[in-house]
Amino acid sequence: MPPKKPSGPSPEPAPGTDQVRERLRKLDELRALGVDPYAGKITPTHLAQELHDRHGALTAEQLAASPVACTVAGRIVGLRSFGKAAFAHLLDRSGRIQIYAKGERLDDLSRQVMDRLDLGDWIGAQGRLFRTKTGELTVEAERLTLLTKTIHPLPEKWHGLTDVEQRYRQRYLDLISNPEARRVFLERSRIIDLLRRRLIERGFQEVETPMMQSVAGGALARPFVTHHNALGIDLFLRIAPELHLKRLVIGGLERVFEINRNFRNEGVSTQHNPEFTMLEFYQAHADYEQLMTFTEELLTGVLRELRGSLTVTYQGRPLDFTPPWPRLAFLDALAQETKMEPAALRDRTELLKLARRHAIPADGKHTTGQLQAALFDALVEERLTGPVFIVDHPKDVSPLAKAKPERPELVQRFELYLAGMEVANAFTELNDPAEQRARFEYQAAQRRAGDQEAHPIDEDYLRALEFGLPPTAGEGIGIDRLVMILTDQPSIRDVILFPQLRPEKT
Repeated sequence: MPPKKPSGPSPEPAPGTDQVRERLRKLDELRALGVDPYAGKITPTHLAQELHDRHGALTAEQLAASPVACTVAGRIVGLRSFGKAAFAHLLDRSGRIQIYAKGERLDDLSRQVMDRLDLGDWIGAQGRLFRTKTGELTVEAERLTLLTKTIHPLPEKWHGLTDVEQRYRQRYLDLISNPEARRVFLERSRIIDLLRRRLIERGFQEVETPMMQSVAGGALARPFVTHHNALGIDLFLRIAPELHLKRLVIGGLERVFEINRNFRNEGVSTQHNPEFTMLEFYQAHADYEQLMTFTEELLTGVLRELRGSLTVTYQGRPLDFTPPWPRLAFLDALAQETKMEPAALRDRTELLKLARRHAIPADGKHTTGQLQAALFDALVEERLTGPVFIVDHPKDVSPLAKAKPERPELVQRFELYLAGMEVANAFTELNDPAEQRARFEYQAAQRRAGDQEAHPIDEDYLRALEFGLPPTAGEGIGIDRLVMILTDQPSIRDVILFPQLRPEKT
């Protein structure tokens, strides 16, 4: 009994697209033959790379003497048809394998499918391995199964997607046509896994904290605001998980970490995306000095396993991660770049003059520490090839960090810079509830004066502190920027699968 003809109209082609019209014609023909172009099912027995790894060393004679049966499935990314036979390259999640289909060795339905295949179609092939005359390991198909018929042609074979914005908007096409894009995102996954495993080996517990928070805190940044209808309250997409993670340390989880998304309502650039991934971890009975050593151990361990070397090249420049990494005081770095004495850099009037000279926005509302930070960001940051730790930041821009006893205007904090980018930020945590309240109140005054990035007062966090936060150090590592450097990508958009973009014009 012939199979039932699948129903359903073909979609309308885009005007003037001859290739689309031809594919739709084949789709209708397949339906007329009783082949549902979207109902195919097959269970692969092997991945492409698995076949190469297990049987790639066998000769043609060995394969003929001891046949290897297999079933593979993937997308057609190469197709050469010779009338009664065809060669196709299938791409699955592991790599590519060649398929050879000869009409006389296929059943009737498989022959009908073979005649109507296009680049981009998903198919399954059952058969045996052999070697072609050119020596390529190939599956000689005995049966073909159409899994999904594609309507639009793939990007041109040799150049893929050349429009950068189209690569970001249509990441699925980028991944199909650009092996480099696939490599980057597979390596991103491996980097995260290596970081996670090393933290767990050190006794850290992975946790999850709220993405929506009633008070936005943990970093000096402007939040996104949303509204919960049932509760009738505004909530904020978190700018950092810090205050919730420290609540867990207060609760007795002495080593915790989280790898998850943060959201900051800021600009978009090659280094910034409003939604980004952060690794944040906290360790009781540690300070920022100990975290610098731990950061060296953590990242060099990842590099050794990922690359087998402590030297990487980023955008043509070598980065040597051999520890110990230099440690440079914040004000000393600013003094070196501006050729000013550190004492002058503590003079607010001189700082305002310097900011105006470099066209850095500054006015009477900016504190001394804020001016120092603005100058550092504009003049010093991009020159820090690194790896280098910048230590001992102004207290004005570090409201959650413990002050240095001998220099109370500074805090026990470091930032790790690589290739001119801040990749990590850490400090010895402020655990004095009275001092934290005073810092929050100062930030609240800054907020009332118009600073949208200043912290609001989080009364519940202050209450938690009163139950006792042990001496603790915490750190955040920007996953996206770290992946940029370790995979040699020029833009953060190249390491985020779906970066934020302006809506397409209609």
